[in-house]
Amino acid sequence: MANSADILNHILGHPPEAQNAIAYNFLVPNIKGLQNFLKASDESEATGTEPSPITSSNNPNAPPIPPSSPTPDQGDPAPITSTEDPNEMPSDTSGKDNPVQPAKSSSPLFSAEVSLFTAATEAFSKANTNCTIAESLERCKPIVSLAKSRNIRVRGYVSVALGCPYEGPDVPASKVADITATLLEMGVDEVSVADTTGMGTPPRTQQLLKTLSAAGIASHDLALHFHDTFGQALVNAVVGLEHGIRTFDSSVGGLGGCPYSKGATGNVATEDLVYCFHSLGIKTGIALEKVAEIGAWISKELGKANESRAGKALLAKLQP
Repeated sequence: MANSADILNHILGHPPEAQNAIAYNFLVPNIKGLQNFLKASDESEATGTEPSPITSSNNPNAPPIPPSSPTPDQGDPAPITSTEDPNEMPSDTSGKDNPVQPAKSSSPLFSAEVSLFTAATEAFSKANTNCTIAESLERCKPIVSLAKSRNIRVRGYVSVALGCPYEGPDVPASKVADITATLLEMGVDEVSVADTTGMGTPPRTQQLLKTLSAAGIASHDLALHFHDTFGQALVNAVVGLEHGIRTFDSSVGGLGGCPYSKGATGNVATEDLVYCFHSLGIKTGIALEKVAEIGAWISKELGKANESRAGKALLAKLQP
């Protein structure tokens, strides 16, 4: 079986056709993981067998810019890492002011980005990464430094932000804000605040987002990551949308889980999330029926149940 670096380099060397930029995510648990990935990439580029355009002066590492909501939040305080909102949709579609445009040739924009993670509770951090929160943040520093030296976009994750399988549901929002701010100040481009256990509820999600905002963390520096263990992921995402968040993690067919959180189900289904956002008048640029087909296909390939209600309903309507 090929390792993850080989798989990612194969994808980068043979990218699929796509209208918009694709960012392939490489999870690195430590600096050695990033070094191994860069070594494999450099070797493949040197041989010329599988080009791997990880870096570029034109910054292809910027992901597709999601559209703004019909009622965007205007109340963010001064951001920690930037002064411009990259999520604002430009009115000019000529491409002059929009860095992500439909591909003009068979070679679309694509890139690699790396992800690193920490946790909002000490117990989960020790179970998941065998270190304290402080130690995990120290591990992140050389990863960010090396990635930035290679012009690679970095994404951070804060696990169990709305509930921990070891310490319970009452995770201090101030602790999540402190960790998020530390990652952003370190140079991380975006932080995904994760409800790993699915314990989050709309009121607690709202309170967490208010705390993050009060700490000076801008909405466009955040993503939200909701597991659907207790059926709250979709409504929590809407709370995030109302607060100004424009980036959400999801998985087709609701695939996923967490080995350190007993009973945790997958992320909110991409099909359900897109269906909900489309019903609110948001233009995502996503072909929902195609995503539903992919969700059904991959669920069958993996022998897993398709957990997307919207996906299954759409496909049922398409049956003759």
